[in-house]
Amino acid sequence: MIMSPMMNTLVRALILFFFGVFFSLVLNLLQVYREQLDEDRQPGKFDHFESSWWVLPACGMTASFVGLLYPFLDKRLDEPLIYKGEWSNVMRCVAVFVGINHASAKLEFSNNLHMSLTLAAMCIGLWWLFDRSKSGFVLGVCTAVLATVLTQFLVYQGIYKYSKADLMFLRSWLPSIFFSGGVTIGNIGRQLAMYDTDKEKKD
Repeated sequence: MIMSPMMNTLVRALILFFFGVFFSLVLNLLQVYREQLDEDRQPGKFDHFESSWWVLPACGMTASFVGLLYPFLDKRLDEPLIYKGEWSNVMRCVAVFVGINHASAKLEFSNNLHMSLTLAAMCIGLWWLFDRSKSGFVLGVCTAVLATVLTQFLVYQGIYKYSKADLMFLRSWLPSIFFSGGVTIGNIGRQLAMYDTDKEKKD
């Protein structure tokens, strides 16, 4: 069955939406785990989901937008990708992304600056291992900056909150998480777009 380009885009957006929701759930659980350890509570018991109801669909829609934007800009800029992409490579990127979040939740750092620099280095490593494109790096930085500013605004307005903020109403690990998340979702979006392109050629 041959689908129209618009239908292919909608299907990719839907898949990316569910990836965004899934990542949001995983990251929330990891951060709740860290907060429980900080408060000397028994780990593994998630008594509450502190995020507002709109956070999950917002993360899903953001993932759809970012995941569609990466292959669109690749095509527009005609930038050759060092890694053409395979699903195995994408899954490794997802695993490293979750690992970075796991590190931010479980590792103990001497101070917030140490945490920020360590996570930033890990995120650059993720980009270097699974992307290396200039557009990917720029989009990752833009995603981190815009998402951090928006989150800061929401926290400042009292719409969204963290139980413990350590950097101007926010957690110091947020920019790194947003950057690595943008690169990861971008790679998923690229692979989905490449799959659709290959399928169209075969049809």
